[in-house]
Amino acid sequence: MVNEQERPAPRPDAHTGARYVVKSDGAPPLPPPGGYRGARRVPAPGAAPIPPPPRAPRPRPGLLGWIALGASGLFALALVLAFALGATDALYGATFLAFQLLVVGLVVAALVTARGRTLGAWSLALVLLINVGTVGALSATRTSAEGGYAGTRTEEERFLEEHPGVKGERLEDTLGRPSLEEVRATADALSAEIRDRLTAEYGYTWADPLPEDLRPERNGYGGESMLVRFGSEVSATNEPIRGHDRKLAVMRTIDDVLASHDWWGMIAFNDPDQGLDPSILEKFYGSADPRTQVTWEWYSESPDGLVAVYATMTDLSHDATGVWRTARDADHARTGEPLEGLQIMFYAERLLSEADEDEFERRMSEYELLPGG
Repeated sequence: MVNEQERPAPRPDAHTGARYVVKSDGAPPLPPPGGYRGARRVPAPGAAPIPPPPRAPRPRPGLLGWIALGASGLFALALVLAFALGATDALYGATFLAFQLLVVGLVVAALVTARGRTLGAWSLALVLLINVGTVGALSATRTSAEGGYAGTRTEEERFLEEHPGVKGERLEDTLGRPSLEEVRATADALSAEIRDRLTAEYGYTWADPLPEDLRPERNGYGGESMLVRFGSEVSATNEPIRGHDRKLAVMRTIDDVLASHDWWGMIAFNDPDQGLDPSILEKFYGSADPRTQVTWEWYSESPDGLVAVYATMTDLSHDATGVWRTARDADHARTGEPLEGLQIMFYAERLLSEADEDEFERRMSEYELLPGG
């Protein structure tokens, strides 16, 4: 029996000098450090690339899409030609509007179909860019800038536009009214008398009056007449007027002055007894109760009803929201008028200046055959 001390040492490896591991007898020798000379790895064949999934064939545009595109293109061309020729009225005629609706219907029908959706989208873009609304607005802008509206009127319409009076009013009716100068004199005299009474009884002082306002009267034929609308100088107190009783007293003093000249009794527009709905009173006067209203407005007329007078009081102490003060601040910045207090103004329409009477009669003679002319 061989003991452990007599067991021979394991055979070393011929190349490395290292011994084989247990039970490795007969295994091939290990390669030298760094590997065998000229050795190389044979690459393993790679995996084949996965082909992309096949694409679904794109549907060809359908007939409806081509019809929508063609219709929108032809209609856009017609609109451009109408614009170039200045046919403004035709753009809003029944024919163009009917074709516009037809084109829109075709575009919508094309959009809801799979084969017509692409061409329908192009048609929609064209319709949104060129349609009756856009071309009509552009044509109106050009016509207004060039003054081209006159070119679309007939000779008779241009003749009537120069009418010096008001449609349906006879020459004698116009000349029978007080002249502009007479109404101005009446307004100045009554305004001065009212100011004197209020100063004497209540001590009010007066701001510089706002200038009178003259505006041409329309003649009813699309033009301006030789008559004017008259707004007198506006008299305004420097002091605010507070208290319900004081306001009533001031208005009654004004009414007394007017009554002495046979004017009608004053009407309080802000009074609930006049029958206005409370919501309207709140909107125009700040409250339905005169005791808490921001604004009072009284009105009267001359005996013949041709001249009116307005007496307006503003009391911002009742302005809980600040809306009225904002508006009054804007008026004060624009005209310089006092923020609060009393304002008096006379108003009349269809007035002819005495200096224009001869010219007015001469021009009216050209329209004698008109109804009411």
